[in-house]
Amino acid sequence: MTVLEAIDARHSVRAYRKDPIPQEVREDLARFTEELNAASGLDIIIIYDDPSGFDSALAHYGRFRGVGNYIVLKGPDMPDFDYRCGYFGEALVLRAQQLGLNTCWTAMTFNKKRVKTLVPAGEELCMVIALGYGETQGSPRKSRIAADVTDGSVSEVLMDGIEAALKAPTAMNQQKFCFFMEDGAPCVRVKGIGSYTKVDLGIAAYHFEAATGIPVKPRL
Repeated sequence: MTVLEAIDARHSVRAYRKDPIPQEVREDLARFTEELNAASGLDIIIIYDDPSGFDSALAHYGRFRGVGNYIVLKGPDMPDFDYRCGYFGEALVLRAQQLGLNTCWTAMTFNKKRVKTLVPAGEELCMVIALGYGETQGSPRKSRIAADVTDGSVSEVLMDGIEAALKAPTAMNQQKFCFFMEDGAPCVRVKGIGSYTKVDLGIAAYHFEAATGIPVKPRL
């Protein structure tokens, strides 16, 4: 499965089977996570076989069920911390999808008391991503159209990138980002007010770059 195929196939999944993740898959994800941390300066970790991470009233309220594995997006404080967590976190999400796993981003509905024990002094916690074999593969959600997330300056040549960005998961499906051109280069900024918009910006930028191979400049 290519990254673009993973973008098409990946949907949020909240209910998981108890099937253990094989060792070879864990090793692949460990290598990939190490590469992402080296490139980003983050300290992303994956926790396996730990149902306590989603054992809370909020997790049950959020309809999470059977979550035994999860990704913790954390690292030292930096000006673009949220953006990096979105960008590099989505890279890991799509790698997991390529390996046959399912995921779901969450900012609130996990066991904060448990997860915060995994964040050492000097680091910040951004978000948590449920990981495992879903009871289903999830389903597509309603999306905006290209005109909603561009300012008219983006050429037709880059529309594949915009379409890929529109498939990016965002908090409450808000899709509050806008792509535009600046000095001949594609850029992305937050459009409007919402929760975790800078994380969403990073996720959308990763999708755009995966589809076009062209770097995006974030305007934070």
